[in-house]
Amino acid sequence: MTTYLATIPSPDQGVWQLGPIPIRAYALCIILGIILAIWWGERRWVARGGLKGEVTDIAVFAVPFGLVGGRLYHVATDYHKYFGEGRNPLEALAIWNGGLGIWGAIALGGVGAWIGCRRKGIPLPAMADALAPGIVAAQAIGRLGNYFNQELYGGPTTLPWGLEIYERVDPDTGFKDDLGGVALDHTPIEIVHPTFLYELLWNLGVALLIVWADRKFRLGHGRVFALYVAGYTAGRFWIELMRTDPATEVFGLRINVITSVVVFLGAVAYFLLAAKRGPREVIVREDPSASTETPDSPRASGAEPETDAEGTTVPDTKAAPEKPADTGDKPDQ
Repeated sequence: MTTYLATIPSPDQGVWQLGPIPIRAYALCIILGIILAIWWGERRWVARGGLKGEVTDIAVFAVPFGLVGGRLYHVATDYHKYFGEGRNPLEALAIWNGGLGIWGAIALGGVGAWIGCRRKGIPLPAMADALAPGIVAAQAIGRLGNYFNQELYGGPTTLPWGLEIYERVDPDTGFKDDLGGVALDHTPIEIVHPTFLYELLWNLGVALLIVWADRKFRLGHGRVFALYVAGYTAGRFWIELMRTDPATEVFGLRINVITSVVVFLGAVAYFLLAAKRGPREVIVREDPSASTETPDSPRASGAEPETDAEGTTVPDTKAAPEKPADTGDKPDQ
């Protein structure tokens, strides 16, 4: 038996049975990422002047749209896995087995966010800027799902952080089962580049970059989101070139390599052009239920309270006189 030192072991399995219910690590990672994106986006949105709960309202539209878009892109670009001789087209619906394309998720998720923003009267670029760090951090968490699925890795390597790949089998039948099986033998069949880990770390770096740039330069008008897209695609370009899993190719290149270049150029162009729109937009939103102003008050009617020369507020002499206290005595007859 060959002994491997300083390598990264893969999980024995990515699916656990809780009675009749399969618990899939990939699905858990996706859910955890969505929760993080909403929580972080909510904090950033409120700090920008938005109302608490609005990000959750937008997510009601964006998340389902994003999941559908991500699956559609994956099926369209990896159609050979689902269509053709010996393939089962119904597997295209089995999203729990992995397979979400980030390009489709962002594109169709953006449509869902636009619908939600229109309904709430919220500017979409401002909302996108608030959500950007959480989205790329969620992508990092999602890559852990690929680790549990033993997928999306690169070619062989002798580097000390190489990833051990095990053969997984169905423990009941002994047949090979890469996704739902269990590794009974921990002798690696391959030592490969952990490209899922490269992308995970890159995404966390992009999250830190855009948070820093946003604080430093007070980016607005969708420029934080554009910086996220540019940063992510720059990393996806070189990481995609390292991957060895089957993929649709165009002009001899993996389709995601070409998509990364096109989207990167579009994001950079938007980032530069949006700078002409001026400083970050100010979102001033008041929760009507929290207002203590009466309809007749100067502030509620839009008028500013009067002040004297020193800036002290002058009492409103037009206010209704106070009602005398009821002493309990009856007036003279």
